[in-house]
Amino acid sequence: MAGYVDEVVIPYDRDLGPVLFDHYGADTARRIAEQSPHDVLEIAAGTGIVTRHLRNLLTKDAHLTAIDISDSMMDLARTKFLPDERITFRNADATSLPFGDEVFDAVVCQFGIMFFDQETAFREAYRVLRRRGRYLFRVWDSEQYNPFASLSFEVLKQFFPSDTPRFLFDPVSCHQIDPIKEKLIHIGFDPIVISVQRHKYDIFDVSAFARALVYSPVIFEIRDRGGVDPEEIVEVLAEAFKKEYGSNPMRYPMQAILFETEKS
Repeated sequence: MAGYVDEVVIPYDRDLGPVLFDHYGADTARRIAEQSPHDVLEIAAGTGIVTRHLRNLLTKDAHLTAIDISDSMMDLARTKFLPDERITFRNADATSLPFGDEVFDAVVCQFGIMFFDQETAFREAYRVLRRRGRYLFRVWDSEQYNPFASLSFEVLKQFFPSDTPRFLFDPVSCHQIDPIKEKLIHIGFDPIVISVQRHKYDIFDVSAFARALVYSPVIFEIRDRGGVDPEEIVEVLAEAFKKEYGSNPMRYPMQAILFETEKS
């Protein structure tokens, strides 16, 4: 477990977090905090990037609950908070929330719904929300707008042409808006506001960013196939990013889709 934390969780938090998650996390926290909710649930909280922003902006008497299915992610998230902050961490499944009905004023999930059954998770979010409670979640747009998926896949294909690792396509697998919207409507969420959000980030250490992508869970696919040094993939991927987007800094583009809705 310690090896998994050092190899995957820490680079995810340190090198992917500031690029892919922090900007959107700050925006998520601002949107939630402006309604002054008292009880907030964050689903798929990971290493606590959005959680930290939420706790910074929520009122002092508000209580924040953060859940994730990964103990390793939760353990790192806990290190970002003081003992007296009003926050509870729990290891829990988004499709079977361990909470009663109508106990939260807001539910948040940033870049998590692509990893579990959407309809079940939406129903669970609806169940635990109080009437007029807010549900806010983000998904990545397609690989066309997110080169962490497209460019990584092209590089991986050079090393594994017949059986290319595909984990990094999972995060961009929920970019079709209408199917998600229809599920929300069917469950009873209304109104639903959808927006596309583009962003660019200056990356000065491109190699660290490339390494964190390779040492995401895609590393297990790489090792299952064998025959390739992951550091060689890191080197080729970093050069591919620099060639496409420059360096010192690299102007890295990304695009996400935000869903904001309420329990009617």
